[in-house]
Formats: sequence, C-alpha cells, structure tokens
Amino acid sequence: MTDNIFNQRVDYTKNDYLDENKLPSDPFELFRGWYEFALKNVEKDPNAMILSTVNNNQPRARVVLLKKLDERGFTYFTNYNSSKSQETNKNENASITFYWRDLERQIRIEGKVEKISDQESDEYFMSRPVGSRIGAWASPQSKEIKSRKEIEQAVEQIKKKFQNKEVTRPKNWGGLRLVPKYFEFWQGASSRLHDRIIYELIEEEWIKKRLAP
Repeated sequence: MTDNIFNQRVDYTKNDYLDENKLPSDPFELFRGWYEFALKNVEKDPNAMILSTVNNNQPRARVVLLKKLDERGFTYFTNYNSSKSQETNKNENASITFYWRDLERQIRIEGKVEKISDQESDEYFMSRPVGSRIGAWASPQSKEIKSRKEIEQAVEQIKKKFQNKEVTRPKNWGGLRLVPKYFEFWQGASSRLHDRIIYELIEEEWIKKRLAP
C-alpha cells in the first residue's frame, strides 16, 4: 500500500503559466474570474471550501459551502452553537481553501470571521427549502445525540410546531463572513514548478508577490 502512495504522481499541464504582471491588482477580481470558470467547468460543488479554525491551539477543518461573495468577504451559514462558530467566537482568525482538482487550481484565503446582519441571515434562510429550515431548528449541531432517531423525532416535533405557519429563522442560526487579509492563488505546472501568487493587505492596500513553488 505504501509503495502505491509513493508512486502516485500527476503532471500538471492544463494551464499556461501565470504572469503576475498581467494579473489584476485586486485579488477579489482574480478570485471572481477563477470562480466563474470553476462554475462552468467543475461538475459538483464548485462553491465547496475547507474552513480551518483553531480550538485550544488545535487546528480543525471541515468543508462548508460559500453562499455569498461581495466586497466585504466570503459568507457561509451555520448554527451559531456549532463547533466552528464557537471556535471563531474565541479566535476570529480563520482560513478557507478552494481546491478545484480538475482545473489544477487552489485558492487559500486567510482573514477574520465576523457575524453578518440578521437581515442578511433572514433573507438567505427564507430562500432555503422548507425541509432544510426545519432541520436547522431540529439539530443541536455538534452536540452528542444517542441515535439518528432522536433527530428524526425532533424534526417531527418542529413540523408540528410550524404546522400551517412559515418556518422562520432560529436566532441561533445564521451567516458568518470571512473578511480576507491574505490570498494565495496556486496553479499546477509541469515538473512541480507550480505558480503561487499571493496578495497581502498592508495598510489598506493589496500587495502582490510571487512565491517559489
């Protein structure tokens, strides 16, 4: 098995080399270009991103979905009592990573996490299917439960609670936004001479640099 892992290699040849002098000065512009390309060319979940947080000096990571992007940052939604939300309450520093294997591209973004407005959370919540809204009420996310049946029973109770009523957003559920201060755009290249372009926010100005692969 170990030998098989050692011998797993892929040569990255899909993209032309990146010329940092021709890339935009605003990393959001470059992100949008790459993301729009991913939307057209990645078959499933191009908005999936790995959210990394810290808990008692222990890094933790999980996949979440990007649900909103604007000039303020990258927004995802969760139960505010969940582990990931509690971790960014204690330590607002976090990172997100997009990896599009078929495009041979990756984007890593570092920043601070903040809560979005109730209005924004309400708007998104009401756009969700009713079943997902009921699930948000029923699930004590990240808490230990005895069995799946416990959740199924909670779902039935919530259905009765909201029978013939609109399922509105619970106050412990909503959006979090990562406000970026650092971007790294990685693109695979032949012979492991990959392109790595970073943008750092220094005194409110984005500074662009190239890193060695």
